[in-house]
Amino acid sequence: MVLKMTEEWDKVFPKSEKVNHRKVSFKNHFGIELAADLYEPKGAVGRLPAIAVAGPYGAVKEQSSGLYAQEMAERGFVTLAFDPSYTGESGGEPRYVTSWDLNVEDFQAAVDYLCSLENVDAEKISIIGVCGWGGVALQTACLDTRIKATVCATMYDMPRVARNGYFDEADSVEARLQAKEAANRQRIEDYRNGKMKLAGGVVDPLPEDAPQFVKDYHAYYKTPRGYHARSLNSNDGWAMTGNISLMNTTAFTNVNEISGAVLIIHGEKAHSRYMGEDAFAQMTGFKYETDNAPAPYTGNAALGVTKVGNKELLIVEGATHCDLYDNFEKIPFDAIEEFVRNNIGE
Repeated sequence: MVLKMTEEWDKVFPKSEKVNHRKVSFKNHFGIELAADLYEPKGAVGRLPAIAVAGPYGAVKEQSSGLYAQEMAERGFVTLAFDPSYTGESGGEPRYVTSWDLNVEDFQAAVDYLCSLENVDAEKISIIGVCGWGGVALQTACLDTRIKATVCATMYDMPRVARNGYFDEADSVEARLQAKEAANRQRIEDYRNGKMKLAGGVVDPLPEDAPQFVKDYHAYYKTPRGYHARSLNSNDGWAMTGNISLMNTTAFTNVNEISGAVLIIHGEKAHSRYMGEDAFAQMTGFKYETDNAPAPYTGNAALGVTKVGNKELLIVEGATHCDLYDNFEKIPFDAIEEFVRNNIGE
């Protein structure tokens, strides 16, 4: 398919006068062409360190990933915020299907593209993943040795949620069987109808008894703060059958063997915090002093930074999951920049 990319500024955040911005595209190894925004610091000379950015899961580059990319470009990096395969302005048919294997390839293809640029130092490549793409970023770091630093912001372990439900509340053989049966019935309906039924994005209108994290999602995706017409989360959501692929995915393969640096960031009050803390423990073997089971979850890690070698977990005091989408008072950009620069040899 021929990509149709909007040239005017249609982001949910204001355009910076400190960086140059242009639309670009590149293909992954499956032949899918990905649409992206390239941000370059104005007046910079020589080869610069570079960062590929994606997320949240079901969002588009005009939302949080673009905000992160533009901010890091202001700080002296060449940055690339891209739409994953089958979403946003990127290619791929049918639309709104998901696969972690393919998403990892998307991230690697973004690294390929950055390494090809004349103004990029290919030995100083990093990636940032937000929300579900924080998990994809960690999965990518498990196998791509070109990545010197990986930042996982307010990360989700999407296969875990698909298998076990939120807070592992559906972690049973019976619950998984029911979910698989429902997904496979839907496959039959989709085939008969000639199109995939979408699961719906963030619920709207918001029920009065909605959990706080759903209210937080609504406050971002369903208001001018973060709404975007191409965002799955803002609108009709993923294909209903998508979770069956995620349920069959093993996340963070050989995560304890990652040689590059990894920073996992979560808010103190983030509902997703348990996923990041567990991933950090899986990666490093770190043993927490407490064993706080999810739902309700108040966290095992101490506030601030926990370090194990070149792996770090940063818990931001008072922050919720969605605060790390766009709240400059909560997103620790100084810490992110310092972490990346320290681990790419600057």
